[in-house]
Amino acid sequence: MSARRLAIRQPDDVSLSPEAQAGILTWTKKYPEGRQRSALIPALWIAQKDAGGWLPEMILRAVGDMLGMAYIRVYEVATFYTMFNLSPVGDYHIQLCGTTPCWLRGSEALKEVLERRVGPQNTVSADGKFSWLEVECLGACANAPMMQVSTDVDDDPYYEDLTPEALEAILDAFADGRDPARGPQNDRINSAPEGGPKTLNSKDLYSATQTLKTLPKADKKAKVNHYEWDPKERRATRGGWVDPKRKASPDPKKRSGNLGRDLTKGLVEEDPYKGRPERSDPQVLYTEGATDGAPDDLKKIKGIGPVFERELNEKGIYYYRQIGAWKVADIKMLEADVLTRFPGRIKRDDWVKQAKRLAKEAAK
Repeated sequence: MSARRLAIRQPDDVSLSPEAQAGILTWTKKYPEGRQRSALIPALWIAQKDAGGWLPEMILRAVGDMLGMAYIRVYEVATFYTMFNLSPVGDYHIQLCGTTPCWLRGSEALKEVLERRVGPQNTVSADGKFSWLEVECLGACANAPMMQVSTDVDDDPYYEDLTPEALEAILDAFADGRDPARGPQNDRINSAPEGGPKTLNSKDLYSATQTLKTLPKADKKAKVNHYEWDPKERRATRGGWVDPKRKASPDPKKRSGNLGRDLTKGLVEEDPYKGRPERSDPQVLYTEGATDGAPDDLKKIKGIGPVFERELNEKGIYYYRQIGAWKVADIKMLEADVLTRFPGRIKRDDWVKQAKRLAKEAAK
C-alpha cells in the first residue's frame, strides 16, 4: 500500500458535533474502564461521517482526546485503512475495487470512465459531487467488478456486475440527484448465477394438487437378510462370519485365519486368505509366551527398537528363526495385530531377510 498522508490544507476551525460525540460515547461504554481505545475504528467512522466524509487533523485529535489515546496512535489507524479519507471528498465518494477478481472482470475499463468523468484519484470533481479511489477487496468477488459509494448518509451501498455503460448510467443518476438501483446491474439476483433461476422453477412446484407418485414395485416386499438385522444370529471373527446354526467344522484343526487359533464353534463361510501364499505354522509365528533358551536380541534387526521388541515378546516372538520363517500372510496378520502404526515397515526394512542372516550367524 502506498503512503497515505494528511491533507496539506486543513480547515481552521472544525470540531465534533454533539451527535457525533454521543455516538462515540455509546461505543466506548461497550468496553471496560481503561479499554476505551478499543472503540477507535467505529469512533473514526462516526467522526468521518460527521465531518463530511473525511478526517481533518483536528478531528483526529478530538477522537484521540475522547479515547485517551496518543495522537500518533490515532494517525496510525487512520492512515492504514483506506476506508478513512484523509483529504476532502465529493458528495459521492466512489471506492472502486481493483483486486484480482474485479481486475479480471474489467475494472480497468471502469477506471478509465472515472478518470474521464471525475478526474484523477484523490481529487474532487469541479462540481464537488464526485471523488474516487481504487481500493483493495471489498468482499463481493462473486459479483465483480464492483464499487462502493459513500455519501453523507449512513448507508454505503454496493454497485456490482458493473460495465462501463452501467457505471456511466450510475454517475448520471447521482449527478441528477437520483438514487440508482443498487446491487447487481444485470439480471442476477444477489449473488445467484446469472440468467435467473434454472432449477425448482416449475409453476406448479408448490401447488396443492401435487401428489406423491407411487414408487415402482413399492407393493412388493424386499427380501431381507435377517443377519443384517439381528446380530445375535451371526458373529464376526477375523476369519469371516460364523453361523452358529451350521455344524462345526469336521476338522478340529480348521483355521479361521485368526492368528492361528482353532475354530470349533462354527464354520467359516469365506476364507479371507484364499489365494494367498500359505503361512508358516502358527506356533512359529506365535508361541504363546513360551521360550526355548535365552531370547535373541531382536533389536539387532534394523527397524526394531525396544518398543517393538517388547511388543513382539508379548506376542511370543523371541527368536530370529521365528521372524525368518514368516510368510506374506504372517506379515499381514502381524501388521494388523501389532504394528498397526507402521504398515509396510516389515517389508520396507526386510526383517525376514535380516532375521535369516542373524539366525545363521547365531547357529555357528
